[in-house]
Amino acid sequence: MTETVTGSGSGGVVAGSEGAPVDTREERAPADVAQLTRGKAIRALTPVGWLLLGLLLAAQLVAVWISPPDRDMGHLQKIMYVHVPALWTAFVLFFVVFVASLMYLWRRADRYDLVAASAAEVAVVLTGLGLVLGSIWGKPTWGVWWTWDPRLTTTAILFLLYAGYLALRSFTEDPERRARWSAAVGILAFLNVPIVYLSVRWWRTLHQVQSSPSTVDDPYVLGLRLNAIAFLLLGAYFVVRRYQTARLEREAEARVQEASLRGI
Repeated sequence: MTETVTGSGSGGVVAGSEGAPVDTREERAPADVAQLTRGKAIRALTPVGWLLLGLLLAAQLVAVWISPPDRDMGHLQKIMYVHVPALWTAFVLFFVVFVASLMYLWRRADRYDLVAASAAEVAVVLTGLGLVLGSIWGKPTWGVWWTWDPRLTTTAILFLLYAGYLALRSFTEDPERRARWSAAVGILAFLNVPIVYLSVRWWRTLHQVQSSPSTVDDPYVLGLRLNAIAFLLLGAYFVVRRYQTARLEREAEARVQEASLRGI
């Protein structure tokens, strides 16, 4: 059987041995979209990313070097330099989700939906990191890996709420419906953030009051501040990079839908 290909561009017509034309563009359109996406793909870390990662490493080294062992916890106290800034940054990013979700419901602009989703992804990772480090700290301090302490419980609920937010986005195919539903969840879930923060004051809890430069001894203040800044900058960087990737994904998704509607 012999075939002749006619046409140019993204597709062509194949004439079989019986002379029946066969359109090959349907098979080639997805490949063209994938090629476009690969051509615009972004690297995981830019020089700015490596610089911020180095800043975080430097902040950790400075904090560990200048801070003496705690009287009660010894060197275990140094978990604070990751645990506390990670959760602080997560709270800031959850606020970004809240504001971006409100802006989406008001303006119906896709960029706000993508900002909210990008911030939520980074914040969930940081919250999970905070929970894991809290458990590592709790075992030698409280004698258990986990206890249903108000601070721990409300933080775990916060983690699950935003994990559910991301799951909702994954399982909703229609972009407009996905953005609208997830915006509502992003707004409602944020109500738990002040509850987490104030839980150590509202209820009797094993967890100490909020750690801040005003509540820790002087030798630990500089290390805590440096790591808070480093985590915030690195968290913002990852949100920006995730937003850029999400824009590419949305563009590729739109091109696939356009190709489907055109029947190519």
